[in-house]
Amino acid sequence: MIASLDIREANAAVPAPTSRLIAVASGKGGVGKTWLSITLAHALSLAGKRALLFDGALGLANVDVQLGVTPERDLGTFLSGHATLADTAVRFEPGGFDIVAGRSGSGSLSQVAPSRLAALRSDLQLLGARYDVVIMDMGAGIDRTVRSFAIQARTCLVVTTDEPTSISDAYAFIKMTALDRPGHDLRIVVNMASSREEGEQTYGVVLKACREFLKLEPPLAGVVRRDPRVHDCTRHQCSILTRYPESDAAIDVAAIAAGLLNGC
Repeated sequence: MIASLDIREANAAVPAPTSRLIAVASGKGGVGKTWLSITLAHALSLAGKRALLFDGALGLANVDVQLGVTPERDLGTFLSGHATLADTAVRFEPGGFDIVAGRSGSGSLSQVAPSRLAALRSDLQLLGARYDVVIMDMGAGIDRTVRSFAIQARTCLVVTTDEPTSISDAYAFIKMTALDRPGHDLRIVVNMASSREEGEQTYGVVLKACREFLKLEPPLAGVVRRDPRVHDCTRHQCSILTRYPESDAAIDVAAIAAGLLNGC
């Protein structure tokens, strides 16, 4: 279900897009957004980039769970005023990248005080300057706060699957984000596709709706094929690029990362 738009408008003065920030978002949960964010951060690290993974899905944060890490400080520690954002960053040695973990069960970013949201955006800019790239795993949905972080990024990857609800919610996210910042770099990732061809067909459905109703043509960032080894890696709390680097899904995400680095 698409989230309500009746969210307090406490997100004014959103900074201009920052070249280091890449947002990974979706209109709907369950599309593999966090897994994609983790794998992208790892792929960029393997490409020689200093990468930070920021878990912005506050209430349903699970980057730390998927990777089997238990940081002493997390995003909740920062939002409560007990640490700087830099203090919360921890190293994930197997992937060669850093993580700012979220805090599950602590509400969503839309429930955070406006002053703390402004501080978070500011500190993320400062912390991001230490890295070549920052992957922001945003919460699912289209509320104003999520979108305000998405448009802060240079590029926003909108993740969908072939499920009709996922497609409609991805379209809704694109629509609202394009209204927030016309001309923003929005790209589509089709995840868990049966094949590249079927993934491209799913992209075609989203593209047709964007063309007809929004006069937009967001490009396809990539198709990630359905791969049983993804579940195996999630169960073992590790990156697929560590355990199965030659798997279909790993190769597909590496291609997306290469496209981001090349500005494609």
